[in-house]
Amino acid sequence: MKSKVQFRLRIYRDDSIAIGPGKVALLEAVAETGSISAAARHLGMSYRRAWVLIDETNRALAQPAVNTAAGGAHGGGTALTEVGIELVTRYRAIENTARLAAAADITALNRLLAP
Repeated sequence: MKSKVQFRLRIYRDDSIAIGPGKVALLEAVAETGSISAAARHLGMSYRRAWVLIDETNRALAQPAVNTAAGGAHGGGTALTEVGIELVTRYRAIENTARLAAAADITALNRLLAP
């Protein structure tokens, strides 16, 4: 069996998660697909759930992470703002830093697992 280590950093604003792994994954999917609906499909969630998560994220930040353009004859679109790009970049950097800092302990814990 293969083990997997996963860090789950969450930053709360009052009682709700302002920044967390699900919201970051959704932002990455929006950046990749250029659409909330395509990002939602990619992550196996409803459009409504994706929209609510993006709205929560945008409201928690001083500036929005996502800009949307309404559909129409030429279609709409969704893109990360500079803040959104920075949020994703810094979140992933924190995960990587934590993984590197904990590497020896992670190795030791893995040795405790059954083969």
